[in-house]
Amino acid sequence: MSHEIPVKNVDASLTHAQVWQGLVLKAEDPVPFLEGMTACTVVERGNNWLLRDFTLRGEKMQERVVFEPETRIIFNRTRSNAMGTVVNEINNTENGEITLKFTFSLAVEGLETGSQEETEYAERMAKSYFKGVTTTLKEIRRRVQSGELDAA
Repeated sequence: MSHEIPVKNVDASLTHAQVWQGLVLKAEDPVPFLEGMTACTVVERGNNWLLRDFTLRGEKMQERVVFEPETRIIFNRTRSNAMGTVVNEINNTENGEITLKFTFSLAVEGLETGSQEETEYAERMAKSYFKGVTTTLKEIRRRVQSGELDAA
């Protein structure tokens, strides 16, 4: 599932560089950016990647996070009841407008493919992840306005 919104719908003044900087900060510590995220610790770092342990809705999880500078961040679950991938991607429309797109592809342990339970889980997760696009942009805007994030 994917959800993409124009950045200008949340804050027209945010630049591509600011959105990217915000996504990097979110990868390192998502707690201020996403509801349901209550803890995160970076346990290892490499060139354009990190490994993080985090708690989401009470479940302890782990992800390897890969940075494709200025374009997208890929979160590969390495420990969770919902294994798969989440991608945060900055795009530009033909008109030059910046968009932010969150895509997730998760397989949940114990849910049968095509079942009512899987459908209900997917709907709950879609609402949560899609809301995450807006809350992420709002937190980036807050950090720019407060001077915590470079306003250039």
